[in-house]
Amino acid sequence: MNTIKMETSDYFKVRAESDLSLEVVILLILGVFMFLFGLLLFKINTGELPYTPDSTYGLFLVIVSFQVITMGKTPFGDLRRSWVLVLIGIITAIVGMVACFIPGQLTEMVRILVGVLLFAGGISLLLQLLFFEGKARTWIKIPGVLQHLTVACGVVYVITIVLGLITLIPGITSNPQTALFLLIYGISIFYLAWCIQKVARSYPPEKLKSISKGKGGLFKSLQSVSLSLSPAVVIMIGVLLFLLGCLLFPINQGTLPFSSDGELGLLMVIMAIQMTTLGETSLGQFKRSVIIIIVGIVFATLGIFSCIVPGILTGVLQILIGALNILGGVILLTMRFVPIIRGRKKHDPETGPPSSTVKKFMVTQTLLNLVAIAFGLSMIMPGMIPNTLVPVILIINGLLLFALAYIIN
Repeated sequence: MNTIKMETSDYFKVRAESDLSLEVVILLILGVFMFLFGLLLFKINTGELPYTPDSTYGLFLVIVSFQVITMGKTPFGDLRRSWVLVLIGIITAIVGMVACFIPGQLTEMVRILVGVLLFAGGISLLLQLLFFEGKARTWIKIPGVLQHLTVACGVVYVITIVLGLITLIPGITSNPQTALFLLIYGISIFYLAWCIQKVARSYPPEKLKSISKGKGGLFKSLQSVSLSLSPAVVIMIGVLLFLLGCLLFPINQGTLPFSSDGELGLLMVIMAIQMTTLGETSLGQFKRSVIIIIVGIVFATLGIFSCIVPGILTGVLQILIGALNILGGVILLTMRFVPIIRGRKKHDPETGPPSSTVKKFMVTQTLLNLVAIAFGLSMIMPGMIPNTLVPVILIINGLLLFALAYIIN
C-alpha cells in the first residue's frame, strides 16, 4: 500500500486549503460510520443484507486507536500523549485489525471491549462535562456556539452510554430501535464536529485558556495538533500491513479464516484518514482542500460499508486499491527519477549534496513505491504474484514504513 510521500509538485497542488482540524476530521468519519451503520441495520434486520459484527467492531476500535495515538484522546477523556498511551493505542488497533481480518475468533472479546469503552467512556465524559473544571456551567453562560457545544457534548455522551449498554447486553432493544439510536448518534456527532470547528474559528487559543479553567479537556485538543502526526499515521499503516502479512501465512495454509471485505474496508478507511488529515494520497501529496476531504469521506464510506456488509464491494475495492497503488508508485518513481535521468536535477552549490538522512529517505521512498506496485498487482491480478510472496511483500512494506516513520521523526 502506497503511503506517505513527502514530495510536492505544482502539478499535484490544489488551492483553497481547508482549516478542518484533525479532531473534526476524525469525528466526521466516526459520524459517517454510525449514521451508515444505522441505515444499513434496517436492511440487515430484514435479512436483505449480510452483516459481519467482527469487522464492524474492529473498525470502531481502529478509529478509536487512531484518536489515542495521534491526539491523546481516549474514550475516557483527554490524556497527555506518552509512549505508554501510544502503546495502548497500538495494541487496541491490533485487536481491531485482527477482528477485521479473521472473522469468528474475537467476536465476543471485541463486542465486550467496544461496549465497555462506550458505556464507561460515556459516563466518564459526561461526569467531566457536568462536574469537572466547571465546563458546562461556564460554557452555557456564554451565548452562541459554546452553548451549542454544551448541548452537543451532552447529547453525544448520553447516547454513547445508551449504545454501550445495548452493545454489552444484546437483546435489550430491537434492531430497528438500535438503528434509530445509531442514526441519532451519527447526527449528534456531526453536530459536535460543527461546534468544535466553529469554536476553533471563533476563539483564539488565549481566550480558550481563560474560558476553560483547567489545562485538559476538549479545548486542549482544539489548541494543539500533534507535530508527530505524519509518523503516527505511518506507524498505524505499518502495523496494519505487517500484521496482515504475518497472518497471511496461516491463512494461505487454510488454518485461519479470512475476511477480504474487512481487509479492504480497513485499508480504505486508513487511506481516507491519511488523505483527510495529511492530504496524502496514493497518487502524491495534495493540500487539504475541501475536494480532498470530500474524496476522503467517500473513501471512508466505501470502507465502512465493506466492513459492515460483506460481499458487495469486494471486487470494486480490490480494483480501486490495486489501481491506486500501481498508478501512484509509477507516478512517484517517474517524478523522482526522470529529472535525474535528464540531468535537470542539480544540487545547490551552497547547500552541497543531500545529507545521509535525505538519502535514506529517498531510498526508503523508492523501495516503498516498488513494493506498492507489487502489492497493487497482487490486488488486481490475483495469482500473478505467488501467494507465498504476497505476505512477504506486505511484511517488507510494513518494515519500510517503520523505517520511514523513524526517518521522518
